[in-house]
Amino acid sequence: MSDTWLVVGLGNPGPGYIRNRHNIGFMVVEELASRLGASFKTHKARALVATGRLGAGGPKVILAKPTVFMNLSGGPTASLAKFYNLTPDHVVAIHDEIDIPFDSVRLKMGGGEGGHNGLRDISKVLGTKDYYRVRAGVGRPPGRADAASHVLRDFSSTESKDLPFLIDAAADAAELLISQGLAAAQEKFHPAKG
Repeated sequence: MSDTWLVVGLGNPGPGYIRNRHNIGFMVVEELASRLGASFKTHKARALVATGRLGAGGPKVILAKPTVFMNLSGGPTASLAKFYNLTPDHVVAIHDEIDIPFDSVRLKMGGGEGGHNGLRDISKVLGTKDYYRVRAGVGRPPGRADAASHVLRDFSSTESKDLPFLIDAAADAAELLISQGLAAAQEKFHPAKG
């Protein structure tokens, strides 16, 4: 079994999107790169890529920020998986999730895309839904506001105060998923039922 993992943060390129809810995936992989002391470099797969190891002798992690728009995330993800000879069960997508309250993190393997165009494109290009997802909660828009507009807006001033904690939690979740497996990560980050 490979000890190399591809972690793709989903977002939109360009300065106008930097603080959008939709770009939480980029924010999380930037935090992971900072923890690894790694720098992003341009890759021919239409992505910015940083590499490092989780701890001494730990798994190798390839962090990626596609340089294409969100709904085209599948091409760079599949190209990087092929370049590093990785199967989908060693791919982790980190993304915003409106069906989870702001400041919560959930993890899963496979399943639906919940209307998320970035995930839909990754599933289509990889040819499977069976890859890991770290889902950073951005909450639903108030009232009947449009979900697409909601995720393309910056975090509110109130949310911005807590945003570093959400980014940290999602980065922790990705590290735990890779180092100890999905069950251990879910046990830590999912609320107890009962």
